[in-house]
Amino acid sequence: MNVIISDDAEQLGQRAGSEAADLIRQAIDARGQANIIVATGASQFAALETLCVAEGIGWPRVTGFHLDEYLGLPMSHPASFRGYLKQRLVDRVPIGAFHYIDGEAADPAAECRRVGELIGEHPIDVALVGIGENAHLAFNDPPADFETDQPYIVVELDEACRRQQLGEGWFDSLAAVPRQAISMSVRQIMKSAAIVCSVPDQRKSAAVRDALEGPVTPAVPASILQRHEQVSMHLDRAAASQLSQATGGQSSR
Repeated sequence: MNVIISDDAEQLGQRAGSEAADLIRQAIDARGQANIIVATGASQFAALETLCVAEGIGWPRVTGFHLDEYLGLPMSHPASFRGYLKQRLVDRVPIGAFHYIDGEAADPAAECRRVGELIGEHPIDVALVGIGENAHLAFNDPPADFETDQPYIVVELDEACRRQQLGEGWFDSLAAVPRQAISMSVRQIMKSAAIVCSVPDQRKSAAVRDALEGPVTPAVPASILQRHEQVSMHLDRAAASQLSQATGGQSSR
């Protein structure tokens, strides 16, 4: 794992977005196309902005996949991840195809199968992800399912996850935060050839420490990233503040 520590969230996002752009260009050069996974949330603002303005990406040759979505939330809601991605990526670049998760699907299990079949036909070149305050990866809250082979699953959101969404300003009250979501599974995320993880903010520092320096355990879902061969962990100094000197200084720049 390559740990890159930036001075602030803006610099972190610029570095993460630039790295993702490089990986997309490399995939297109090598195979004529690129398949990507795109995360949402406050941690991804600068990374997606950088990615959208990066030069030399053949966007018509890119297929994108949605990482997770709340159940029952309309696309018009400010917290909708479909709305987020449409505004911050899909409407800004001429991407060849983008496969949203329909959180309003009448049959969530069938929706999981639908997007699961699609991603099965598109091996992922690069996944942009983040880590939650409870160390969740996508919406895989602890204890995460490390065993399922299903690409997408319906999950229950724990209180810590729901409080994070409230604290970031996406909802007016805790009661308004949905209790269920469709999430890409841990094993599906780990199938990505490269993972670019962006984690800013002091409030995530304990999760970062446990994910990078603790044991690999479903109790810390993001700890599974220790087992991936190509992960770049982009942190700002606040998020990295609880890392040991050895880990924190290993790849900082």
